[in-house]
Amino acid sequence: MPDRPSQDVLRLGLIVNPIAGLGGRVGLKGTDGAGMAERALDLGAEPRAAARAATALRRLAEAWPAGQAPPMLICGAGEMGASAAVAASWPHEALGERRTRTTADDTRRLAVALAESVDLLLFAGGDGTARDICEIVTDHLPVLGIPAGVKIQSAVFATSPGAAGEVAARYLATSARRTVEREVLDLDEEAYRAGHVRPRLHGSMRVPRGPRLQSRKSPAPAGDAAAMASIAAEVEGLLEPGRRYILGPGTTTRALALRLGLEKTLVGIDAFEVEADGPRLLIRDAAEADLRDIVRDGPSSIVITPIGGQGFLFGRGNQPISPEVIRVVGRESIIVLATPGKVAELAGRPLLVDTGDETLDRELAGHIRVISGRGERAIVRIESA
Repeated sequence: MPDRPSQDVLRLGLIVNPIAGLGGRVGLKGTDGAGMAERALDLGAEPRAAARAATALRRLAEAWPAGQAPPMLICGAGEMGASAAVAASWPHEALGERRTRTTADDTRRLAVALAESVDLLLFAGGDGTARDICEIVTDHLPVLGIPAGVKIQSAVFATSPGAAGEVAARYLATSARRTVEREVLDLDEEAYRAGHVRPRLHGSMRVPRGPRLQSRKSPAPAGDAAAMASIAAEVEGLLEPGRRYILGPGTTTRALALRLGLEKTLVGIDAFEVEADGPRLLIRDAAEADLRDIVRDGPSSIVITPIGGQGFLFGRGNQPISPEVIRVVGRESIIVLATPGKVAELAGRPLLVDTGDETLDRELAGHIRVISGRGERAIVRIESA
């Protein structure tokens, strides 16, 4: 726990979007749009952004050099930052009034208040939060995102809350601070919920230079269609009667569903069971609660493909496949699919997991076989983000 700093020490800003990520586990794919946060809460969603911000602050404290005065934290009141600071036992100054419901305007107002007074601005949210902050900050203020949203395609985020804390500590604790310009992307969430991926570039912001920054998502090349069909044919021959299969989002898993004659959502989670007369669809566009029921009722597997350009296996856009679901299924029943192009794109880098359960992330780490074609396998390493 950091001691209370003196008046001349570094100043760290923090903005938390309390509703970021609410729609993830309940299958809403985001909270942009009127009434979406309320709908997510009605479906049983639990706020997670403040907890992820607190994780970043704790890791920052652990990584801070001994004997060096830690930064003074200036943050939003209540759930917009102060609650995370309290949870992390970090001394702080809270700005504004505590609100039970916050909006993008609250984020922008807080960004205006912090923009001229901090050395680094941390924010916990998703692409929408990054977009709101990008409208306010100028290119002289370095920022860093703590991933707490559903999709997170922008390149201004650290790979995980813990990584955000480490990157912030490394940047603030040195006098040789270097930044790099990274893109802010966001999707049309209404189109995304309908299965259409339409990213839009909203601008750029400067982030601390170095490792453990998230890459932007890249689309699957059009030439990968044949490779996906080959993977689908290979997986079809491996399916076991009586077993249930959870299909993660993506074009590669959709190719498998099409081969099996099943209707697959592009960006949702679906599940099927192999019966005597063939595969039977159990559910389309599932929420976490649906998946928990499915895996409790019989032997199950998770079929998943990493996100192109980012390498994330769990924790980006597939939150209904929660830590609870993964634990019931077991690591040995996770089937990873990736085209040779996607494997080559990794260039030796590991696949990443950011499930929200750091213990599970460590348990998932290690090497795994990846199905990359008919009779083809690649051995790829998994690491905690």
